[in-house]
Amino acid sequence: MTTLTLGYRNTSLHAAVAAAVARVLEAYEIEPDYVVGPAEALGEMLAGGEIDLFATVWHPDEDSVFLSPAVEPMGCLYRPAFGFFVADRPGAPLAGLDSMAGLVASDAARHLLTPESLVPRVRQMVAGYRLTEAGFTIESHPDDEAYAAIAEAIEAREPVIAPLFTPNYLIHRMPLRPLADPQGAAGKELTARLLLSKAMRERADTDMLDELDELTLGNKVVSALDDAVRNEGMTADDAAEAWQRGKLLPR
Repeated sequence: MTTLTLGYRNTSLHAAVAAAVARVLEAYEIEPDYVVGPAEALGEMLAGGEIDLFATVWHPDEDSVFLSPAVEPMGCLYRPAFGFFVADRPGAPLAGLDSMAGLVASDAARHLLTPESLVPRVRQMVAGYRLTEAGFTIESHPDDEAYAAIAEAIEAREPVIAPLFTPNYLIHRMPLRPLADPQGAAGKELTARLLLSKAMRERADTDMLDELDELTLGNKVVSALDDAVRNEGMTADDAAEAWQRGKLLPR
């Protein structure tokens, strides 16, 4: 086998993760054919056997559109987790805030700059900590616009709360820390897994499959990969190569 279709969603994060997965394939002399598209179309292609390997789905409850009897999950590349973040540096306006339990009594800005894809998660947090009664409002924007607004506000030392999933390029680029969530309103940590076509398992090299199953990137590396593609002028392949050579993160 010398070819394989490798699917991923069209974001810089997923592109960079797919490129990192491709480094394993290339070690077995397999040149992947990338397949990119919207979630619904990719889910249909996976179910129809048109995609051999997919990077990645977030288990257990984020990405059910990709699951079907034709595929099986494998490995755990990183662990996505949602939370509310604040700036973490000397003199930051919310330096004394370490828990969601103290948010209402804090000086945090009452508008929550929210990526549109995270609105349901933010609503859970708002309800769980009764933030509406304290004057908090959700200000949603397309994801990239929200990320840019959060970054600008943090650079301006505004007391903003950043609703984010980690990994995310902002967490690599800026000093951010998550607030403790004693009520568990943010939901549980997820696992980012590969999806393998069952038909592919029957003909793929078992050593390669074992290596894919054991591949671990971690949230810190994935955040750095995302940032490299977004802000450092790298292609996804460039970023994956930098990671493989140990040049992506300081040692």
